[in-house]
Amino acid sequence: MQLSPTHCASFSIGNEAAARRVVDVLNEVFFEGDAAVAAFERPDGEWYVTLHFAEAPDQELLRELVATSAGIDIAARLAFDTIEAKDWVKASLEDLVPVPAGRFVVHGSHDRDRVAPNKLAIEIEAALAFGTGHHGTTRGCLLLLDHVLKHARPKRVLDLGTGTGVLGIAAAKALHRAVLASDIDPPSVRVATENAALNEVGNQVRVIRATGFAAPDFGRCGPFDLVLANILANPLRQLAGPMTRHLAPGARAILSGLLTHQAPAVIAAYRARGLVPLRHLRIEGWSSLLLRKMG
Repeated sequence: MQLSPTHCASFSIGNEAAARRVVDVLNEVFFEGDAAVAAFERPDGEWYVTLHFAEAPDQELLRELVATSAGIDIAARLAFDTIEAKDWVKASLEDLVPVPAGRFVVHGSHDRDRVAPNKLAIEIEAALAFGTGHHGTTRGCLLLLDHVLKHARPKRVLDLGTGTGVLGIAAAKALHRAVLASDIDPPSVRVATENAALNEVGNQVRVIRATGFAAPDFGRCGPFDLVLANILANPLRQLAGPMTRHLAPGARAILSGLLTHQAPAVIAAYRARGLVPLRHLRIEGWSSLLLRKMG
């Protein structure tokens, strides 16, 4: 099959925290498959931000966005290229190392043999969806999931905004139970489904396309004992009411995708609906929250 070329934009930036801030801004602008945005560290210690587009981007607009979020000097480093659709996937993964998070290890296919046998390995390949395990929010969610599983065995689990499916796959591997996963983005639904099959939990992780909780599957599969939602601060606040209604009494919710300064507003939105915060992890400027529904 002839592959369509992918349009790529990339630039170097001083440190991981700065790279994550720029990625957050760009992810707010480009959504629903418009672009795949990622930050990663090269072996020489330098950080890069990359964007991949199916269609040629507006270069002037992109430079303005980078200049606004990172400064004129960083925007001047922005480089554009056109490459084959899968070349960037292989190139980015070769520089990534396995990421441990409690009992879980997220890795690419090139590191399959480097995972200790006593760990739950989750193999995730980069694609037009976010979440290889190297982002602080994904690691935070996995660490909180590991903490929850030391104290509880939730029966009904939802991975809301699943992306690559890493969190739903982790829950299915640890619990050996069915997990419902959802995403608004069709490419993410496809990628998460493929990753679940790759990790031999394709019969346990069911991925649906849905906006928020607007699908009958949530009512049929709930109320949930555990919800994992690694999305963004604004959607998390907006979903506080619907999520609470789909949680069983005593259920836990693991929320992430928010910058540390955004955490108090998210906590307040859920506390007002009867969820109390149990743990707050801060990793690389990002917050991951563990909440419990009272009653």
